[in-house]
Amino acid sequence: MLYRVVCLSIVFAASAHSAATGTPTIERTKDATSFVALLATGDFAKAIYTFDATMRGALPESKLRDIWNGLIGQAGAFVKQGATRTERAAGYEIVFVTCEFERANLDVKVVYDADGKIAGLFFLPSSNAPAFSTPPYVSRDAFEEFEVTFGEAPWILPGTISAPKGDGPFPAIVLVHGSGPQDRDETVAANKPFREIAWGLATRGIAVLRYEKRTKQYAQALNPLPHPFTVKEETIDDAIAAFDNLRQRKGVDREKVFILGHSLGGMLIPKISERTPQAAGYIILAGTTRPLEDVIVEQSNYLAMLDGDKSMDEQKRLDAVQLEVIRIKKLTERDVADAALIFGAPASYWLDLRTYDPVKMSAQIGKSLLILQGQRDYQVTMSDFSRWKELLSGKTNVTLKTYPGLNHLFMEGKGPSSPSEYASPGHVSQETIDDVAEWINNR
Repeated sequence: MLYRVVCLSIVFAASAHSAATGTPTIERTKDATSFVALLATGDFAKAIYTFDATMRGALPESKLRDIWNGLIGQAGAFVKQGATRTERAAGYEIVFVTCEFERANLDVKVVYDADGKIAGLFFLPSSNAPAFSTPPYVSRDAFEEFEVTFGEAPWILPGTISAPKGDGPFPAIVLVHGSGPQDRDETVAANKPFREIAWGLATRGIAVLRYEKRTKQYAQALNPLPHPFTVKEETIDDAIAAFDNLRQRKGVDREKVFILGHSLGGMLIPKISERTPQAAGYIILAGTTRPLEDVIVEQSNYLAMLDGDKSMDEQKRLDAVQLEVIRIKKLTERDVADAALIFGAPASYWLDLRTYDPVKMSAQIGKSLLILQGQRDYQVTMSDFSRWKELLSGKTNVTLKTYPGLNHLFMEGKGPSSPSEYASPGHVSQETIDDVAEWINNR
């Protein structure tokens, strides 16, 4: 997704695809700030003239407008441009323009090819956030880390194993991301919830594998998206490959390997469980139970009303979101071959999820299941948790728990949660880490 903290369903942002040489120039910085100014003033027709041919095909004027308006709906009104920085990576000239929005600071990452055309466009949490700090419940002396790769070509993924010191064998767990092109830490500005979960559990004697998500590691290769493209290709196949890899590791108790899914990853745990019968159990953190398009509508309305009022512009954006949802509801199998994206994902993605009910499917899981939910989470809400509870609370293999002060990242806060909260550094709560570790060690 574009601003992945807020929206659950966008697969990934537009990616760079053509090469450039040399170092970023002053002219490129001017080009990038001018481009952002065009977005801010709504001149999308002029903005796309700076795209290369492939980007024009992927992001025509109407789609660029939808993306920008969706971003405004999530992060609030555009306020101003701030600092810029440049870098060169793999031959691309890249300019980052930090922008202040009403509810968050974001970096607009503009990628240029050798002809000075825009070959890639990303909207990211601002890199100017405070540096990551180690949570107080982590002991770095208790574990070591090493890099691994797993999977099958062409989707080989890099990851990190946090392994308790000693011979083992230790219980172990795989961490499965939420939606969007996420890194192995699930990085959100200064916050790295998956790193904290991994370090917290490794401190408590549990080995953890976390990895780069396919849509981040292979964003270039996946632009445009292949057909069909579903959550199987986005998430499930790689989660299973990670699980198989971890079970083969020295020092890991292969009979006590678990899988934890957060957000979209949590929603997909029932599907993942079908293909991992050897797992010792499963953990769902903030897993939604409703159709993703309905969650997007709820999120958009929530954000529009955060200031207590809904402006005309906000209502227009909400109307645009609703029209996209209507498109999703009207999709048929004949639309699978359509390359057009809705909320950043093709028709095949939405059709694949249409008949999926994670709660009903989870009732068939025979292994231990732990479901945790933050009560301040506005992305996956207590409405979702209530449905988990309604259908599963009577099952002896299921444990459910909520945390009054925690948000979607399982970090402490007060009052209504908002996107700006993610820009401030925090830590996954120690209570959550302790609960997960105790549950695993008691299986």
